[in-house]
Amino acid sequence: MPVQKTDKIWHNGKWINWDDAKIHVLSHVVSYGSAVFDGLRCYDTKQGPALFRLHEHMQRLINSAKIYRMEFPYTAEELSSVAIELVRLNKLDACYVRPIVLRGYGEVGVNPLHSVVEVYMACWRWGAYLGAEALAKGVDVCVSSWTRMAPNTLPAMSKAACNYMNSQLIHMEAEINGFAEGIALDASGHVSEGSGMNIFLVLDGTLLTPPVAASILPGITRDSIIKLAADLNIPVKEANIPREMLYLAEEVFFVGTAAEVTPLRSIDRITIGKGVAGPVTLRIQEEFFALTSGRKADRHNWLTPVNAPVVATR
Repeated sequence: MPVQKTDKIWHNGKWINWDDAKIHVLSHVVSYGSAVFDGLRCYDTKQGPALFRLHEHMQRLINSAKIYRMEFPYTAEELSSVAIELVRLNKLDACYVRPIVLRGYGEVGVNPLHSVVEVYMACWRWGAYLGAEALAKGVDVCVSSWTRMAPNTLPAMSKAACNYMNSQLIHMEAEINGFAEGIALDASGHVSEGSGMNIFLVLDGTLLTPPVAASILPGITRDSIIKLAADLNIPVKEANIPREMLYLAEEVFFVGTAAEVTPLRSIDRITIGKGVAGPVTLRIQEEFFALTSGRKADRHNWLTPVNAPVVATR
């Protein structure tokens, strides 16, 4: 979906206009994909706009950068303050926040260590990632012919831009073949994740999800769903999942910052369950949106109100 332009973007401690957020074509990131990023939602709650699991997202950004030896002087707390001020400055009630750490202009060569590290943060309005009807009716997906990165090739635990070249191949293949999304397998043939979302199966009343070792990004929404399932007394198990188990599952759904909780009604044109969102998916979806909308108390302290008097540092 097209990005809806807002007013201000944060860059290395300063507020700049949206149209001034530019990099040189020979920046290291352009040729070599040397960037890490994160993404989080701000929800329009009954108590006002609130960022979902803000600190966890900023800490994951820092962790992603550390894996690639990208040093920058901001803490998770400082970046969190920037995110709050960013939403306030742009006068948004509900939006998506994108912090980016990239290697900029310096040397044109594989070695990234002599290129400056730049930090940006932007936000814009963003609706349902897979379409407004996807959350209610579910989507049709396929198992991709593209495999997720093998261990010790590209680190899946880093939310790195280069990893999303793999994601692009997965998504483009699915879309061209008439599907909303693709599911990738890992190098061992086990279920990994979608192009930008984690996956859960319901089998015999138990929630199953691939482990970190299956080349997944450790999703913050994934972690939230595991905790909500515990609240609802739904058993959860991390396990290697063979491809054929997808077809036999009673329910399957995607989770992620963008996807939120999206049911899958078919995989490889095989109907999942009754072809509609199942009861476990609906319970989890309802609980998730009740918390993010403020209709239920924020018992896990996942929401950071934007209207609190916080000023960005630096």
